[in-house]
Amino acid sequence: ALAAGLVALGGGLMPRVALARQNDATDLIEAFTGGVAPASDGVRLDVPDTAENGSMVPLSFIIDSPMTREDHITDVLIVADGNPRGGVAAFQFTPDAGVVEVHTRIRLATSQNVVLVAKTSTGAFLTAAKAVTVTVGGCGG
Repeated sequence: ALAAGLVALGGGLMPRVALARQNDATDLIEAFTGGVAPASDGVRLDVPDTAENGSMVPLSFIIDSPMTREDHITDVLIVADGNPRGGVAAFQFTPDAGVVEVHTRIRLATSQNVVLVAKTSTGAFLTAAKAVTVTVGGCGG
């Protein structure tokens, strides 16, 4: 009876192997831009060259935009290509914001690239990227 019980529970006794999941940063950018190549002008992305603690990495950005009803930044996506999941942050803006400026903190698991992609109301995309060296990872690693 014990053997039959073990056979019946066999699925529960087998070790489960976690499947490694590839970072989806490239897929997120592709979905966000629809394949349109972003320009690299007018975006200032500030993250440190070296982050002592990956769980609290300061990030700031400013994007030059007229912020008029006809021409303004609508969305900003931040991704990191070395985190378990690429998506780090997303922001939405209206012309009423007046400026596109954000100061926040993000988590980085390891040394990697941080990429910002911004969408304009005219359908154009802007980008900036920076490599960050992380001394101590911040995603439980």
